[in-house]
Amino acid sequence: MNEAGLLVHAFVYLAAAVIAVPVAQRLGMGSVLGYLLAGVAIGPFALDLLGTGGQDVMHFAEFGVVMMLFVIGLELQPALLWRLRGPILGLGGLQVVATTVLFAVLAVALGSSARAALAIGMTLALSSTAIVLQTLNERGLLGTAGGQSSFAVLLFQDIAVIPMLAIFPLLAEPGTAVAVAAHGDPGTLVSQLPAWGQTVAVLGAVGLVVAGGRFVLGPLLHQVARTRLREIFTAATLLLVVGIALLMTAVGLSPALGTFLAGVVLANSEYRHELESDIEPFKGLLLGLFFIAVGASIDFALILAQPLLILGLVLGIVSVKLAVLLALGRLFRLSLDQSLLLAFALPQVGEFAFVLLAFANQQGVLPPDVTGPLVAAVALSMSITPLLLLFNDRVLLPRVGTRTATEREPDVVDEASPVLIAGFGSFGSTIGRLLRASGVPATVLDVDSDRVDLLRRMGLAVYYGDATRHDLLHTAGAARARLLIIALDSPERTLELVRTVRQHFPQLTIMARAFDWQDAHDLLDAGVTHVYRDTLDTSLRVGADALRLLGVRAYRAHRAAQRFLKHDEESMRELTDRRSDRAVYVSAVRQRIEDLERMFEADRAEPELDRDAGWDAESLREEARGGGK
Repeated sequence: MNEAGLLVHAFVYLAAAVIAVPVAQRLGMGSVLGYLLAGVAIGPFALDLLGTGGQDVMHFAEFGVVMMLFVIGLELQPALLWRLRGPILGLGGLQVVATTVLFAVLAVALGSSARAALAIGMTLALSSTAIVLQTLNERGLLGTAGGQSSFAVLLFQDIAVIPMLAIFPLLAEPGTAVAVAAHGDPGTLVSQLPAWGQTVAVLGAVGLVVAGGRFVLGPLLHQVARTRLREIFTAATLLLVVGIALLMTAVGLSPALGTFLAGVVLANSEYRHELESDIEPFKGLLLGLFFIAVGASIDFALILAQPLLILGLVLGIVSVKLAVLLALGRLFRLSLDQSLLLAFALPQVGEFAFVLLAFANQQGVLPPDVTGPLVAAVALSMSITPLLLLFNDRVLLPRVGTRTATEREPDVVDEASPVLIAGFGSFGSTIGRLLRASGVPATVLDVDSDRVDLLRRMGLAVYYGDATRHDLLHTAGAARARLLIIALDSPERTLELVRTVRQHFPQLTIMARAFDWQDAHDLLDAGVTHVYRDTLDTSLRVGADALRLLGVRAYRAHRAAQRFLKHDEESMRELTDRRSDRAVYVSAVRQRIEDLERMFEADRAEPELDRDAGWDAESLREEARGGGK
């Protein structure tokens, strides 16, 4: 493509996005569907404004998916992975296995060989990470049970692509592999290797990315950061992503997978937030370009030539995946509305299918007359995803009566207070009512529109809006406020809000809710000094009351609770820096527990503290065994 042609295509893409996306959002369809429709409009089926350069832009736009997977990898800290281990391995694993088996059986029934059927099944089992996360994030649904389950399934699918790419060369019939690399490039390093050699190369490339990210990238980024030039760090970030993408392409792998792995490896790096903020602007722009390119690449000529076959494939794919996802949602005890959200978010086939189908074609696993209709069906299934979510949102959810929240624009905040409260559930509302009773005004933001309406009817000043948006925080008076109290129900959104405030409103003192020690460690790492664990005070009240009911005098029980609280807070802060090494962390926790027990034992032995009547540990144990009075 010459320079003038590149500028023309850039103008066409940007104009299509600027026109189509606001119209789509005004009609309630979301930006993703707007991008897809814009692509259809400028593609060869409609206005044909791209000429012969559309495919060049498609390759460029695919880099948006590469960057998105890198950012997703950066978000996947071990704590989050551990928290989602059940949905990732259980829900995600069952979805991939069940869907693969069902599609493979259907493919065999329609005349495919067992090897080809397995390749088709694995390809169609995947869903679109780009479309689903973008759409759910726009609707504020990522924090719901259905949104978190969707994220877990997508995460398992993204990881599952690695073994799939390793398995594909082994599925080729002997002598049928085509010595052509992915995307039709004969110059990849592994294109001439035998099937087993290509599998080893795939695994070796993955290992190289993991090892390099673990031992090389950290020191390199440290040297770049020492320059204190942000543009150089941004250049280094892009160099990292592009370099890994080139490495993956050179061995015939998906570049998105390589950057995803690198992001996971760097998730615990001190440069994680800087990397993410540098990539974010490029990721958003290129993802929009990718969605437009997908819309423009839909082969309507093939669809018109074989309409019944293509439409049958789309309906079959969506129906099977809907049924499997709905059944799994109920199996994992999601409510009906959240099961419907999961099912209608993930019935499409994902962007990795383009890579897998090209790879299968290259390896001779699937012939072109099979991959052609499948590619068209994949693109169509991705295009109708926003429509399926609209159908679920507008038609199904109002009828089942369990809709989580009503979508609406954020409220206009017309007050400025010294205190901002993010989240007004049971935790935040207690704080807000105490401050109000004490004469301290507070501006409250909450993302649950039903709760906002109810609290307003009760006379409380609560505004609807996502507190993680820095523009909304600005209009709420964050630049002039003194305190921000974070009482959100999600540890992930809490950390996201902390990062936003640290970047845009550094003068704010943050008081944040944590759910457990792991959340508290994350917040302390993020620079929050005022961390409050959700149930700690209530648990200590119960413990003190239990001691009192067992015969301990009230002042002794209260003193024990206060000493425990002080020791526990000190332990939490001391152990934050040691959690990177699990063995050291566990040993330190055990030592702190022993210290606490020795301290309490010394308390009980102090002569100035009279022994409470009836308070004797051995006599209590004897009583529990039935030997007491």
